[in-house]
Amino acid sequence: MDKAKVSLSSTNDNEEDKVNLSLYYESLCPYCANFIVNQLVKVFKTDLFSIVNLRLVPWGNTEISPNNTWICQHGVDECRLDVAEACAIKLWPSVETHFKFIYCIERLHLMNKHAEWQSCFGAAGLNPTPLRNCYTNGFGYQIEREYAGETARLNPPHRFVPWVLVNNQPLQEDYLNFIAYICRAYRGQKIPRACKSGFPEINSFEIATSSPQVCTASSGK
Repeated sequence: MDKAKVSLSSTNDNEEDKVNLSLYYESLCPYCANFIVNQLVKVFKTDLFSIVNLRLVPWGNTEISPNNTWICQHGVDECRLDVAEACAIKLWPSVETHFKFIYCIERLHLMNKHAEWQSCFGAAGLNPTPLRNCYTNGFGYQIEREYAGETARLNPPHRFVPWVLVNNQPLQEDYLNFIAYICRAYRGQKIPRACKSGFPEINSFEIATSSPQVCTASSGK
């Protein structure tokens, strides 16, 4: 988010008017990283944040083997970063705070520098000690098991990541149009400028002509 600033003022609608936006993802899927860094960040760079409840769930296509071993689609580093991001979400529940941290990690991934992820503590102005404790004492793995169960209970089941839901309705292949769906779902009175800016019309899944960029469970990408 670099120099982006978010202003949460008294102009916000009541909580019940807000649109729920959920992202189910995995840390080292390049398409998830691209969505977070180049698309989802628009929630914070515009006044859209005033009408959105954003929730991130880092588990994605990870599988649990019969011997309780985790099989992460992009290897051990992905397992570790999913846990780190899950800890961040739990430790710093303000979405503005944990999004800065996750955004930093995913941006590094797009630069092929995800091994430098611990630099994101400084970039986000966060104390690393609580997260390191969460990671080493097993609490992070407990959080991830909860995310695993939640992801497994999605209905319809997720077929790929990023898997984006607006008010619990999956956008499926049309996830890049998430802003249009948010604006259409909003029922409050204070329409943000972002919803008046001519974002693309909502596509019909049946007539979509371009294949979405996604990580499926069998793609290995």
